[in-house]
Amino acid sequence: MEPFTHVKGIVAPMLAANIDTDVIMPKQFLKGIDRRGLDKGTFFDQRFLADGSENPAFILNKPAWRPAVFLVTGPNFGCGSSREHAVWGLKQLGIRALIGSSFAGIFNDNCQRNGVLTITLDKNSLQRIEQAATDNGDHRISVDLEQQQILAGDAAVPFEIDDLKKQMLVAGLDAIDYTLKFKEDIRRFEQRHFTANPWLKL
Repeated sequence: MEPFTHVKGIVAPMLAANIDTDVIMPKQFLKGIDRRGLDKGTFFDQRFLADGSENPAFILNKPAWRPAVFLVTGPNFGCGSSREHAVWGLKQLGIRALIGSSFAGIFNDNCQRNGVLTITLDKNSLQRIEQAATDNGDHRISVDLEQQQILAGDAAVPFEIDDLKKQMLVAGLDAIDYTLKFKEDIRRFEQRHFTANPWLKL
């Protein structure tokens, strides 16, 4: 995975509550046998009109927010079904981090596994990021994972994150990569275990 250390870019507001994974990635895009092309499916019913043209009212189709790499979200973002395609699509669309008050549990875990940072903030801190996303200006912020802070204009907004999650994101490791760091320990355990229980290899 691409490491996440210090990322700058546009933040777009998506502040409705309970945006679920069916909205993020509609079911018709779950048929493929690989992950290709999921960027088109992301927010498909909001991004496109019935004739296939772009919906000019959708936030990520507006010029100021089209290049967004961050979303500031409403509560319980990512609720609904557990489809990992929702995270794959967000990542393919260029989204590196989601900033909100709460995220659905499985969705949050899927973000971690796929290198998308989720940042949970209290109400006052979140309002600063919402302001950066919605006020006139270039909507540019900076997320420094190593220092655990968001820079939005003159404001520096700190955030908390689980230490293991931080380590994996900074190093660009998924669960398999992280496990392989201990492959020699695993190999030694296997040798001891099979020596003590040789019948397991029969």
